[in-house]
Amino acid sequence: MNSFNYCPICGSRHFVPNSVKSRKCEDCGFEFFQNPSSAYVAFITDGNGRLLVERRGREPALGTLDLPGGFADAGETAEEGVAREVLEETGLVVTASHYLFSIPNTYLYSGLSIPTLDMFFLCEVETITTLRAADDAAECMWIAFEELHPEDFGLDSIRKGVQRWMIEK
Repeated sequence: MNSFNYCPICGSRHFVPNSVKSRKCEDCGFEFFQNPSSAYVAFITDGNGRLLVERRGREPALGTLDLPGGFADAGETAEEGVAREVLEETGLVVTASHYLFSIPNTYLYSGLSIPTLDMFFLCEVETITTLRAADDAAECMWIAFEELHPEDFGLDSIRKGVQRWMIEK
């Protein structure tokens, strides 16, 4: 919140802390709340005891393992969003998604620490034959459950999500 020094409505420098999660303009009265952004994460299995994972092609955590997913777009449901992200990053078409759990997170983007709420889904796909890495996934691969190591996942909430999924599955 300290990175925002000017009111986005009137441009006033009197954009001051109002609470732990908000700033308020003393000139026009606009109050900005730093609420978490929604994000989606997909667990996709191949029916042979393997999980689809990606290698991150961008920062943060460049080169580490990840799961398909990303940020919500305005106007879409969580189910539509997780399907869109899976398609963008893997080329796979989601036919069903089942909500599992959520984990609060912080995502470093353009030097800002963005609070997120990461929602995890178990997704079924039409076919795995169309798998290809795209968007911010540098590589896609299948890893056997017994070869999964949560510490190989670079983002905190993904690491925690993989740990939880391995316990609960």
